[in-house]
Order: sequence, then C-alpha cells, then structure tokens
Amino acid sequence: MKKLGAQTMIFASPPSFLGHANVVGKKEGEGPLADSFDERSQDDTFGEATWEKSESAMQKRALTLALNKAGLAPSGLDFLFAGDLLNQCIGSAFAAREQGVPYFGLYGACSTMGEGLVLASMALDGGFGERAGVVVSSHFCSAERQYRTPLEYGGQRTPTAQWTVTGAGAAVLGAAGEGPFVTHATVGKIVDRGIRDTNNMGAAMAPAAADTILTHLRDTGRNPGFYDLIVTGDLGALGSDLLLELLQRDGIELANHADCGKLIFDPQAQDVHSGGSGCGCCASVLTGYLLNGMREGKWSNLLFCPTGALHSPVSAFQGESIPGICHAVAIAVRK
Repeated sequence: MKKLGAQTMIFASPPSFLGHANVVGKKEGEGPLADSFDERSQDDTFGEATWEKSESAMQKRALTLALNKAGLAPSGLDFLFAGDLLNQCIGSAFAAREQGVPYFGLYGACSTMGEGLVLASMALDGGFGERAGVVVSSHFCSAERQYRTPLEYGGQRTPTAQWTVTGAGAAVLGAAGEGPFVTHATVGKIVDRGIRDTNNMGAAMAPAAADTILTHLRDTGRNPGFYDLIVTGDLGALGSDLLLELLQRDGIELANHADCGKLIFDPQAQDVHSGGSGCGCCASVLTGYLLNGMREGKWSNLLFCPTGALHSPVSAFQGESIPGICHAVAIAVRK
C-alpha cells in the first residue's frame, strides 16, 4: 500500500536525518569538498596496524560523530545498518561489535549507503523502531589489496580506473525530526551489459543508474526538473558521460546531474584518472556536502542514486561480467 509502480516506495511517515557525519583520509581532505568533512586525517592508518583495522576505526569514528550530533548514545539506536567492500564486511562487523546495537551487515558495493538508507527508512516507517543508524566505509589501501594488487606491487592504473575513497559516512535517521526527510525510495534491479573490465566500473554501473532513474521518474510521475540535483555515485567521468547518453536515448535530459566520484577529487590537481569510487565516496559526500547544502537552503529536493559494481576477485578471474546496481533515495527539506 506504500508502493508507487513496480519498484518505488513512498513513506507515509518520512524518516528524518537526525545527525550525519564523516571521516576521510589525507587525499580526500585535500580535495574540493574538504570543508564539508567533519574529520580529515593526515594519517591514513588512523593509528592502526593494518588497513582493515584502519577502515573499522573510520567507521566507529563517523558513527560516533553522527550520534553526537543527534544527541544520542549507541543504545539509542534500534538498528544499525552497515557495510563496506571487504570480504564478509569485516570492516563493519568489527566496528559494530562494541556498539551493542542490533546489527544488519550489508553488501551493495558502492551503492551500500543507498541500500542502508532504504532499509533503515522501511524499518522506521513500518513502525519497527524509532531510530536507526547507517554507516558505510571504504579505504584505498584495503580495496587495492583485495581487488587489485597490494600497494607494494606498484601496479599501473588504466585511464578508465577510479580511485577508491578513504572515507566513512554515517547517518542517524529518526521516525520523528525536523528533516531533511527521506520521502521515496526506488529499489534498483541488477543490470548487466556484459562489461568485464574491472578497471572500468563506470561503464559497468551506468546502465543500472539509467534504469533506476527512469524507473523512479516513471513510478513517481516526476520529471527530472522536480529535483534541484540528481546525484549518482560513483560513476566517475566516463560513467557519467555514459549515463547521460543512455538517458538521452530515452528522451531524458539531465541538466541537473552531478556524480560523487567527480565531486570529491580535483581531476587536474589530484591523479585519480576517472574519479573517485568506493562505499565511502558517496557516503562521505552525502553526509557532508549534500546534506549540509540542504540544511543551508542550497537545495530543497535531492535524488541520491548511489551505484555499485557487484563483482569479486573470484568472479573476475573466472571471466564473469560485472553486474551493476543502483538505488534511488529522494530527500526533501519538507515532508
């Protein structure tokens, strides 16, 4: 009874962002969005002995900051939705083991922040709790070790490759609050166009982003101009161009499009090739630049569309193609 069309939910009691925060690494803190980050570390180890422990440390810190802004302790959360890029989501599980909060571990690759927001909003709108946390992270060094080659190898990156963001973003949603609000959510379908190049994830994810955006507009009856900004993440430069081309074929012009992978780094001053990627990219951009902008009156309606490449080292070595996913979350300053 709360669905529009085939894939979109409309929340009868839109959950509110009670607090949001982020923690990023040195490279991210030197980029164009530096002022929107809560903490910018000069030490990407975050005082830990391994890159994986560093990622957990980022998650814990981002969640603590978000809870502080919401005026809550961890015990004030009914649920915690968390995810990362590591095998078995160990970054999230190890970060959550001291929180004492009912926990859902998520994997949606770079779309995990969107997945977490959708599920948290469903839980709150359904009356199953009053407050829920969503925290997501990625780390350049842990991702390189898992998906590509250890840093010591010194491998060269192709022009279409993207730079995994070292960062974590956290949001605390409440069943009641003053906003911004999550009003709608379109759950994406897996879309696979046969891309096998793991160094070209933008091309693998762009069709999924186009499919979900088209579905959201069709289900809601809205046109792109309803939103002040339609933000994908993380398609990067190449993937963003492909998205716009795919939508144009369906008669949709996105003059208000932005991409987290293009926003977070300066392509001229920072060597990131096609842009940023990783769970922490759109999570840190949303919980900083985007939501801060909404609170400051810069935007009233935002469509947040994080994308994910659902592959693994095993599937890539076996010659599998890369499935893509995208979820769309409508955020408004008013209900």
